[in-house]
Amino acid sequence: MTEKTFEEALARLEFIIDELEKGELNLDESLKLFEEGIALARHCNAKLDEAQGKVELLLGIEDGMAKTAPFQPEEESV
Repeated sequence: MTEKTFEEALARLEFIIDELEKGELNLDESLKLFEEGIALARHCNAKLDEAQGKVELLLGIEDGMAKTAPFQPEEESV
């Protein structure tokens, strides 16, 4: 089984939430879906943490603060 993308996992998690909220499942089905939902929520959270780390790296954020530097335009070649 291939790993789900964030969007696939989120869509499945939303479906599971809808099913559980309907209250029409028996206890065993509910527990099975709840367990899958917990795994999907953890998967989504890990993907979000990974994305946040990449953004912070790209923005140069260190210890919760963005590192700044004055803008220095490149000199134009003549």
